[in-house]
Amino acid sequence: MTYCVGMILDRGLVFMTDTRTNAGVDNISIFRKLFTWEQPGERFLVMATAGNLATTQAVVSMLDERNRTPAERNPSILEAPSMFQVARIAGRTLREVVRDSAGGSEAADPTFSATLMLGGQIAGMPPRLFMIYPEGNFVEASADTPFFQLGETKYGRPIILRTFDPAMSFEDAAKLLLVSFDSTIKANLSVGLPLDLQIYETDALKAGRALRIDQSDGYYQTISTGWGAALRQAFQSLPDFSFPAD
Repeated sequence: MTYCVGMILDRGLVFMTDTRTNAGVDNISIFRKLFTWEQPGERFLVMATAGNLATTQAVVSMLDERNRTPAERNPSILEAPSMFQVARIAGRTLREVVRDSAGGSEAADPTFSATLMLGGQIAGMPPRLFMIYPEGNFVEASADTPFFQLGETKYGRPIILRTFDPAMSFEDAAKLLLVSFDSTIKANLSVGLPLDLQIYETDALKAGRALRIDQSDGYYQTISTGWGAALRQAFQSLPDFSFPAD
């Protein structure tokens, strides 16, 4: 399992992913799930991956290869004229890998299934954020749905729903995501540290701040401890429950 979040803010994009993969409780590994591509001054792209590790690694490798040797049949995400076309290329690549892994079947075999989150900006156009499914189709974030989650979403979702504000700063967005991820990590052993954070500021057209947050990070420990204490305090501050009189 995994947990990934992508947000589109008034100021730009924020992505965070965990790094844990597992094939059972005795086979747990760390693999990066957040990838970026850029042509400074022209475009910046960021992708988060969830699902079958072999599938997601193959998709990223194929996109990298096609960036080096683009062809009409296999266009490059660094040459696509819009973010919509970048999402189409990524979707076709994902569908191709899933199909080939399943022996040519057009059905999206759950054994090889994967989902992608793709965001970025091309010069002269606004930043955009997409969720790409194993079949290759995708949906786009909007003012009504300004963030996406992949993987183990349910534990970290309530805090985002209650707190997210598109006008928030990158710093507040990072804090919100750390609370969301900490809640998920405490509830599900298949999600784990370290966490990868990527910030992209609108019209920068180059990578922004990128951080890896591990167990020794002092701020993460403060967030984890402080959020638990704040929840207990909020619970205690609520009116006491009483059973109705007989």
